[in-house]
Amino acid sequence: MNDPKAISTPDAPEAMGPYSQAKVANGFVFTAGQIPLNPETGKLIDGDFSQQVFQVLSNIIAILEAAETDASRIVKLTVFLKDFSNYPELNAVFTEFFSHMEPPARSALQVSKLPLDAEVEIECIAAL
Repeated sequence: MNDPKAISTPDAPEAMGPYSQAKVANGFVFTAGQIPLNPETGKLIDGDFSQQVFQVLSNIIAILEAAETDASRIVKLTVFLKDFSNYPELNAVFTEFFSHMEPPARSALQVSKLPLDAEVEIECIAAL
C-alpha cells in the first residue's frame, strides 16, 4: 500500500480552501469537487448550464492528466445540482462527452447551495 499523494495542476482551478485538487491512493485518483471555474481567472464561467458542465469536466480531465490518467479511466462521478430540472441537460452533456468510451457510474443529487453559488459541482474517482 502506497502513501496518498496530492495532485496539483495550474490547468485546473486552485483549491478554494485547505484541500488538494486530488489525491492518488491505492491505484485511484480522488478529485475534490469541481465547479465551473475558469482555471486562468479563478472565476465562474459565463455560459449556460451545458457549458458549465463541460467546464467542470474539462477541469476534472486536467487534474486526471496531472495524475497521469484520463477520462477513459473514470470509475465514478458524483454530481451535485442546484436545480434538478437541469438533469436532462446534464444527461445530454454526458452523452456527448462520453460518446467514445464507456460512461462511468454516476450519482446525481440536488443540493441547496454550492460554492460561489455555482449550478453544478462534480467529484470524480478514476483508476490510474
